[in-house]
Amino acid sequence: MKLKVYADRMSQPSRAVIIFCKVNGIEFDEVLIILAKRQQLSPEFKEINPLGKVPTIVDGRLKLFESHAILIYLSSAFPSVADHWYPNDLSKRAKIHSVLDWHHTNLRPGAAGYVMNSVLAPFLGGSLDSKAAAEAEQILTKSLSTLETFWLKGNAKFLLGSSQPSIADLSLVCELMQLQVLDEKDRLRLFSPYKKVEEWIENTRKATQPHFDVVHKTLYGAKDKVEKQRKMGTTVSKPAFQSKM
Repeated sequence: MKLKVYADRMSQPSRAVIIFCKVNGIEFDEVLIILAKRQQLSPEFKEINPLGKVPTIVDGRLKLFESHAILIYLSSAFPSVADHWYPNDLSKRAKIHSVLDWHHTNLRPGAAGYVMNSVLAPFLGGSLDSKAAAEAEQILTKSLSTLETFWLKGNAKFLLGSSQPSIADLSLVCELMQLQVLDEKDRLRLFSPYKKVEEWIENTRKATQPHFDVVHKTLYGAKDKVEKQRKMGTTVSKPAFQSKM
């Protein structure tokens, strides 16, 4: 049976899994789960993933969730995946795991929390929270500084001093791409002190083209809609966009 990937391209980890599959020639059926319509909470989807989150994959009898676990599994299960994504060398794998663990307790709550509470919440039926946004910004700024000074070693193009991307690069870059929906001045304010981070994002984008830009079209479309709402000065009271394949 062909691999199934349940995803919403507005979801950062969903994009990472989809891009990874496309870059590595893994055939799969993409099943759209629209977060704005809360389809992840439907009884049908919860039979697949009781936690009600995307991405989720089904490969034969295996049902697997959590994007980092999915990326590790795909790297190990499909021989078409190049070694640099998840090396056979155990020490290199351990270092990749350290980045991924750091991501979920630092960069993700910072980036996702800031974008949600400063921009996206109304599009998903929620309300903006300036206090939560300020707290998330502090975490995000600290995380960007750690990326700049610690995880990006010397003049290397990718994390951990590597000359080629790993699953950690893809996961973290997809996280930061969510900041594209911010006002341009706000995004530049956050990124401008971190030139190595900006170069690394572009290096990862180039290494995964054309799939990177294609998969991010949904995010770019959402950015346009957010900008339109911002210029109109209107308040969104219900979901104003949906993910499209």
